[in-house]
Amino acid sequence: MKRKFKKSNIAFIVIIVLLIIPQTRQFIQIWIHKGVALVNPVNEVSLEERVKLESYDWQLVKENKATYNLKQAEGKVVLINFWATWCPPCIAEMPSLQDLYSDYGDKVDFLFITTDSFEVVKAFKNKNNYTFPVYIRRSDYPKELITKSIPRTLIINKTGDIIIDKSGAVDWNNDSIREQLDQLLSE
Repeated sequence: MKRKFKKSNIAFIVIIVLLIIPQTRQFIQIWIHKGVALVNPVNEVSLEERVKLESYDWQLVKENKATYNLKQAEGKVVLINFWATWCPPCIAEMPSLQDLYSDYGDKVDFLFITTDSFEVVKAFKNKNNYTFPVYIRRSDYPKELITKSIPRTLIINKTGDIIIDKSGAVDWNNDSIREQLDQLLSE
């Protein structure tokens, strides 16, 4: 008995082969995560589950080698994104974060935290025309910000409450997030 080899089987085999080849694997993963980001909802943390940042004492180093302490952001709306240049879901959400930074960078403190070297970050940002500020931690994370997965993005209100805590690729440049930021800025 003969079996027909369906076009869908051929497409599946091609995708598997492309995922095995290192040069195409990251590209495909990024596009898959871009699709996921479009449908990955971001919900505000419920009042019962909300965590307050106990200490803003967190030393960081900015790309220009300037030191930064999170205490400088106390009383402000803060967006913290933990990411890496090699992380497909991070790369997938970066364009939306750049768009958000372009519109809110003068109102919200954006902290893009990585463990990559600044040389790698600079090349990545130049290649993609990104202008957001990148930091590397210099001291231990506040316990409320410790993360084991990336990307992870938090939005903290002016009183230190973590309003949004989301892991995974997300389209951050959407009406819901913009409305949330506008509301937090007006409080």
